[in-house]
Amino acid sequence: MMAAERGAAKATLSAYETDLRDFLTFLKEKDLSTVLSKDIQDYLFSLKNLSSPTIARRLSSLRQFYKFLMSEGDIKENPTTLIEGPRYRRKLPVALSEDDVERLLKGAKEWRGVEGIRLSALLEIMYASGFRVSELVSLPFVSAVEVLKSEKPFLIVRGKGGKDRIAPLTPAAMSALKDYVRVRDSFLPKKTDSPWLFPSSSLEGHLTRQRFGQLLKELAVKVGLEPNHLSPHTLRHAFATHLLRHGADLMVVKKLLGHSDISTTQIYTHVVQDELTELVETFHPLAKQRSRE
Repeated sequence: MMAAERGAAKATLSAYETDLRDFLTFLKEKDLSTVLSKDIQDYLFSLKNLSSPTIARRLSSLRQFYKFLMSEGDIKENPTTLIEGPRYRRKLPVALSEDDVERLLKGAKEWRGVEGIRLSALLEIMYASGFRVSELVSLPFVSAVEVLKSEKPFLIVRGKGGKDRIAPLTPAAMSALKDYVRVRDSFLPKKTDSPWLFPSSSLEGHLTRQRFGQLLKELAVKVGLEPNHLSPHTLRHAFATHLLRHGADLMVVKKLLGHSDISTTQIYTHVVQDELTELVETFHPLAKQRSRE
């Protein structure tokens, strides 16, 4: 149902499956359809050593599952209805400065060989478009060919829920894409054809999120940034934060990111607001005067 009716992404389906299997292991021999609210409360209590966001996600998976059982008529009461999830303050994303991003982009260009050319294309495209890393590494090759033939600076990507959206490309991203396509054959496993823009010998047939993350951390070390604070998703955060910092409309950023809920996008406004507050407290003359008092 999640795949066919809601168009859930593979990563979402995998997470739901993992959560439900963990709950099934906790129940031991008990049937899922006979679960009571107390069973779920006991299960959540058993997760007390996990982080609040993880526990909240486990509960969300169970809620979706039991809503499904209700809709199918397999159960008469939903045992998750009165269960409260853990309260937590959503963690603000780590925001790279524009100088940090520039160092990464410059460092990728200076990385020798075809690996550097590919990494430069990955970074330029991601920072220009705000792709999710799963969307980036699984881009179809035909999309890139069409872009380069038409010279229209945008890609059409299928995101969460099977929804298509337009992702813009900067001149630097277009140039990096052209350079990469010229050496793409170097990454074809056993020189066989591949439908992916970034092919590899992985089970998926394309560059994995994990490998991209490893390359990004190696690059961070080369350019003097803290690798533990850097991931492909950090570049997506930078894309959104930098757009808002320069006055972009929140609804436009929402569309570019492929968010279905504006509240998800609004988290980036908090990052910008925190930066502005810190700026005022650090440099405003009255703020300095009050701190001395």
